Amino acid sequence: MKLNDTATLISAKPIPPGSFGLWWALLGVTVFSFTVPFTRIAVEDGSMSPLFVGAGRAVAAALLAGGALFITRQKAPRGRQWIQVGVVAGGAVAGFPLLTSFALTAVPASHGAVVIAALPAATAVAAVLRTGERPVRSFWLAAGAGTLAALCFALFQGGGFGTLHGSDLLLFAAVIVCAVGYAEGGILSRSLGSWQTISWALVLASPLMAVLTGLAVAQQPPAGTAAQWGAFAYLSAASMFLGFIAWYRGLSIGPMAQVSQVQLAQPVMTICWAAVILQESIGWQTVLGGVTVVGCALLAVRARNTSVPLPARVGAGSAPPAADRTPSPG
Repeated sequence: MKLNDTATLISAKPIPPGSFGLWWALLGVTVFSFTVPFTRIAVEDGSMSPLFVGAGRAVAAALLAGGALFITRQKAPRGRQWIQVGVVAGGAVAGFPLLTSFALTAVPASHGAVVIAALPAATAVAAVLRTGERPVRSFWLAAGAGTLAALCFALFQGGGFGTLHGSDLLLFAAVIVCAVGYAEGGILSRSLGSWQTISWALVLASPLMAVLTGLAVAQQPPAGTAAQWGAFAYLSAASMFLGFIAWYRGLSIGPMAQVSQVQLAQPVMTICWAAVILQESIGWQTVLGGVTVVGCALLAVRARNTSVPLPARVGAGSAPPAADRTPSPG
């Protein structure tokens, strides 16, 4: 009896390639889900200024990223890639941390999580605009409904219509800039590499963030508790660096349109952490708002996956459809 006889035929089911991307993305989302609660801890009672928390964590992460780039002797981005790195730096490295740090001095972490739940749909919109896809009408309806739901929640929690607070405006601005950075980072990671993308973005933004950190220390020297410094350390190493490595790794493995949907679990996780870690009371308004925004984001992402691609001739050696090359929420 030989090895290739039917009685001894050895067969193994290959692991679906997409599963690797899903697991990497889930790891990144889990890391990100702690960002809002830990930011709230860091800026609580004013021991650390929002400017220090938002800028200082980017500087600390840049030191880690720069060391990793140097040790592995990574090649620097070329030409237009620097513009893409700059977009990632402006959105994910500078914009989102700074805006959320200031916003979370005035609103609970669970409130911030519901507003930020619009990020998946916002990133899908950014990816559509960036790649020129032509999504079906239901995509725009779902994305608009999600934005409206997040806005209504913010207004209701703020005390009624017409009383949108500055902290909510900061959160919405954070969603917009982060969506642009996520979409561009997901695209760039295909050519530059997953962890290299966020690393170069951190390095590029480090001079400005170092100046802002210095100004923050001069204005108000940080004097937090052990828990606050622990939260700051997590934000620096995990939220700003390690989480992005896993997230962009998942997007680069793909298929992006499916893998990116994992982020829909992030606001749910964040609300749970706010209740467990911060002992925040989660009322029915928060639950309803979170479910509505996440549901609209899910509909938008699924609708985008069925988008009509731009006219193109697909043949041997052709690039995959846009839905598989570009990120949805990330």
